[in-house]
Amino acid sequence: MKVRNMFLSYKKSLKETARWLRNNMTLSEVLLWQQLKGKQLLGCDFHRQKPILNYVVDFYCPSLKLIIEVDGFSHDFKIEYDQKREKELEKMGLNLLRFQDVEIKRDIGNVIQRIVNWIGEHTPTPQEGNIKYV
Repeated sequence: MKVRNMFLSYKKSLKETARWLRNNMTLSEVLLWQQLKGKQLLGCDFHRQKPILNYVVDFYCPSLKLIIEVDGFSHDFKIEYDQKREKELEKMGLNLLRFQDVEIKRDIGNVIQRIVNWIGEHTPTPQEGNIKYV
């Protein structure tokens, strides 16, 4: 599967799961969503609980091909599953940032700064995209 026109295929049965997850977000997801929604973070359009392939990712920004995952207690028992999932998503050309649930609760400012830093490192400057040779 390839990423085409920012449309990513997904298992259709995940739509209902994603809807349920959006309505039942953890505290850490709610705190992070408050910072990401409405293009508040550098004008980036994030979606929450987005179905991609056979998974529902916590947050996704199509223009950056960036997935942000919040790992809580349950992830301690799913290490192999998470690694497999991450490899499949990266094969699609997607990037993942992971944050611990407790990290978001204790220091959301640092989490946001790390996301901003990642965006800065992975986004070309306007000059880089508009170089013209005469």
